[in-house]
Amino acid sequence: MPDPNGFLRYERQLPKRRPVPVRIRDWHEVYPPAGEELIRDQATRCMDCGIPFCHEGCPLGNRIPDWNDLVRTGAWAAAAESLHATNNFPEFTGRLCPAPCEAACVLGIADDPVTIKQVEVEIANHAFDLGYVKPQPPVTRSGKSVAVVGSGPAGLAAAQQLARAGHAVTVFERDDAIGGLLRYGIPDFKLEKERIDARMEQMSAEGVEFRTGVNVGVDITAAELREQFDAVLLTCGALESRDTPGTPGRELGGVHLAMEHLVPANRVVAGLQDSTPIDANGKHVVIIGGGDTGADCLGVAHRQGAAGVIQLDQYPLPPETRIAGQHPWPTWPVILRNYPAHEEGGERVFAVAVQEFVNDGSGNVAAVRVADVVVERVDGVRTVTVTPGSERDLRAELVLLAIGFEGTERQPLLDQFGVTPNRRGSVDSGDDWQTDAPGVFVAGDMHRGASLIVWAIAEGRAAAAAIHTYLGAPGELPAPVHPSSQPLATVR
Repeated sequence: MPDPNGFLRYERQLPKRRPVPVRIRDWHEVYPPAGEELIRDQATRCMDCGIPFCHEGCPLGNRIPDWNDLVRTGAWAAAAESLHATNNFPEFTGRLCPAPCEAACVLGIADDPVTIKQVEVEIANHAFDLGYVKPQPPVTRSGKSVAVVGSGPAGLAAAQQLARAGHAVTVFERDDAIGGLLRYGIPDFKLEKERIDARMEQMSAEGVEFRTGVNVGVDITAAELREQFDAVLLTCGALESRDTPGTPGRELGGVHLAMEHLVPANRVVAGLQDSTPIDANGKHVVIIGGGDTGADCLGVAHRQGAAGVIQLDQYPLPPETRIAGQHPWPTWPVILRNYPAHEEGGERVFAVAVQEFVNDGSGNVAAVRVADVVVERVDGVRTVTVTPGSERDLRAELVLLAIGFEGTERQPLLDQFGVTPNRRGSVDSGDDWQTDAPGVFVAGDMHRGASLIVWAIAEGRAAAAAIHTYLGAPGELPAPVHPSSQPLATVR
């Protein structure tokens, strides 16, 4: 029985971040471990609602009220068991997910929502620290084999589910280490990589085989993969970065896609290379894009010693709190989201659009020419109108384009499997997660388009359930989402 007065006795509170002057001198995670008393108090705020809409906000179907109450009573082992029942990697989601569950929290109607994400990550921390995370190898083997192409959260979740069900699973990754964007796209100040390594150790003990440095479609053909495995799951992500090829000056030196900056920076931190070809040290940096990737670039630029950073957003400054008429509870609200990187420095400029990258006379960027804009959406069509006379130049020796992704990369494996991306750049599937190629399944961002880590894990789990059935194995695996599932939204 939860504490019926918990939300009245305790206010929402998060642990303090590491001091800015300290943390920008290293790459360690921004948040230190939270005190146990703080987390118990925050878990006590959960009302254990009759209809917990946090379940609807999270595609994984996490048993949030259950593990909140277990934390409240100090039952950390049971809380870890309950959390892992629906989420393979809470140490990832608790650090990286923007928490749509909190936006759907019933307490959030009239008060601040429960700190669900923080409770989650502390359960995961306790689970590892106290030895609750142990391998769960299968009791019997099915004799069936599955190839998983791509080692992001969708692929890893599917691999773990299938291995525990007794199938022989091999994960193929073209990079030199497992993790996908978790490894080289997410900076260490958000996710230190030993978190990935610890989970890989568990999965290896469960029977998952990892093969890195293998580019499927190049180093091994689709035909060879089909011959060696009974089923194939494609989880290659949505890594085709959106670009601005029509913008004057795009070809100038110093103008780069965000991932061209983040990946080598991560490799330097990992000790895999001594320096990065795209270094913000001593430079004036302009980041184009106001989302997660832009904030990642911002934090990296601070740690590399940028002389100054400006982050541009085409949309107007959003409100700080939910506007019920536009984004009613329990849907995901459009509000101003301040990331830890924003308190480390830099300037944010809203409602502007890039008109030109200005040449310094020698083929390198010297400034970004911007203009104020008005963005409107009528009947689903977005229009951007430039305000006359508002053009101005912002100094920039380094420009980073963090304006989203256009779907999965076109690569040989798609043609070899006979799979064609749709107009959004993602790969369609049937109700059973199977592509047009029999025995070839798809999940995660490659199927959905660039999305949240919780959706990737949910799709990986659901695709694993479909593959388990396809292989004729007995019993069922949990399938939290359908291929057509969508986040909570209003119908207009």
